[in-house]
Amino acid sequence: MTTSTTNQNRVVLVTGASSGIGAATAHRFASAGARVFNLDRQPPAHSTEDVSWLECDVTDAAMVRAVVEQIATEEGRIDAAIANAGISTRHAFLEMKPVDIRRLLEINLFGVINLWQSAGRVMFEAGSGTLLATASTNGSAGYPWYADYNASKAGVLALCRSVALELAPRVRTACVSPGYVLTPMQRSEYTDDMLEEVNERIPMRRHADPAEIADAFFFLASDQARFITGQQLVVDGGELAGGTASSYRTQ
Repeated sequence: MTTSTTNQNRVVLVTGASSGIGAATAHRFASAGARVFNLDRQPPAHSTEDVSWLECDVTDAAMVRAVVEQIATEEGRIDAAIANAGISTRHAFLEMKPVDIRRLLEINLFGVINLWQSAGRVMFEAGSGTLLATASTNGSAGYPWYADYNASKAGVLALCRSVALELAPRVRTACVSPGYVLTPMQRSEYTDDMLEEVNERIPMRRHADPAEIADAFFFLASDQARFITGQQLVVDGGELAGGTASSYRTQ
């Protein structure tokens, strides 16, 4: 089974689409004619007519199910559901507090499960659909100071593989694993010198633009990716190509 190649009338859900990668992804699909819903606790700072915001807390399974069922009933279909909502906090492993770890896992991992279960039921019954999620290069390599975040993203990758086997051939799954992405939030954490230093560690010598991550999601939801399931698409400018050696530059 595959999703339709026609973007007109295609229904796409994106969690955490009020900013950053989620916003770029929502607008990428909307610009191609899809009917896009932003499921986020907060409305976008700059609302647009091409993306519909629905208040939704991804950690509340009942709320997610109600919102997804409402969309499915009103629109008659769900073609792609993108679990993008996530958080990260820099802290040493030995200093992590259980309450903070649980909150991160509730959003980053359980949030994916909640969306995928609700949308997956609709897709499986319909016989087609694509479940996508934002993972991370952090799920495939060790990064200090983000142990809980890294574990959550590794969990998303394992979930992607397992769900692919259960729902094939009716429903496909895939993840986009970004490396460094220059979202407004990320840029605000850098001085100019810090940004330059990080760029030097990336083989492509720059951060990704959120639109480049959105393009990856757009591809994975298309018929061009119809034989891809249970996989991650790494979009990192070559960061993982050299393993941990990339941290010490390539030249």
